[in-house]
Amino acid sequence: MVDRLANSEANSKRIALVEGCFGTAGQPLAIPGRVLIGEGVLTKLCRKKPKARQFFLFNDILVYGNIVIQKKKYNKQHIIPLENVTIDSIEDEGDLRNGWLIKTPTKSFAVYAATATEKSEWMNHINKCVSDLLEKSGKSPSSEHAAVWVPDSEATVCMRCQKIKFTPVSRRHHCRKCGFVVCGPCSEKKFLLPSQSSKPVRVCEFCYEQLAGGQAASLPARSDSYSRSSKFPAPSVSDDDDEDDSSD
Repeated sequence: MVDRLANSEANSKRIALVEGCFGTAGQPLAIPGRVLIGEGVLTKLCRKKPKARQFFLFNDILVYGNIVIQKKKYNKQHIIPLENVTIDSIEDEGDLRNGWLIKTPTKSFAVYAATATEKSEWMNHINKCVSDLLEKSGKSPSSEHAAVWVPDSEATVCMRCQKIKFTPVSRRHHCRKCGFVVCGPCSEKKFLLPSQSSKPVRVCEFCYEQLAGGQAASLPARSDSYSRSSKFPAPSVSDDDDEDDSSD
């Protein structure tokens, strides 16, 4: 089915419409063999709070952006190669229902659909696209994934020292290795995590000692099934974003 659509006029028009909605600030999306599988609004669990984002699933990439005018204008385009993606379902908690994790070596985050049916459709289509890509390339699924950042609201005190309370002066920071919300004194070090950045990134004191000692493999694993009710989960792999002022 995908192969038949790849060079169809209808597919080309749909992709052109998506490109037009992102405007000149977005990257070109039309390449030979690329097919737009589906699109829709999902709630992305961002650092500050859950936010609606427009997602587009292609047969080789996942694209999302901020909604400026629904179906007309989007900005802050993000492109994720599906070859690096794995997804895991999340249990319903409170108002956040029908969710799953999108995990890559560079960035990992949770998204939520409006209904259980929509969640199932998204997950099935993503898994099918990833499976087809890996089969064609002969590659194995990605085994390295960035940590899902703990939202700011989940921590009122540093998750490492558990002493410093967060205030407008004592800001929250995120360790790029474990995803914990930590204070400045507990995250003064930086370490090069090539899957996330070409420059050293902020890590907490605990992760720095493990990484610098060459013991990254022994880091305690945080559950991939992210839980909002788990105030102080154990550490895992890492995530990226702009320094600490990013709202996404």
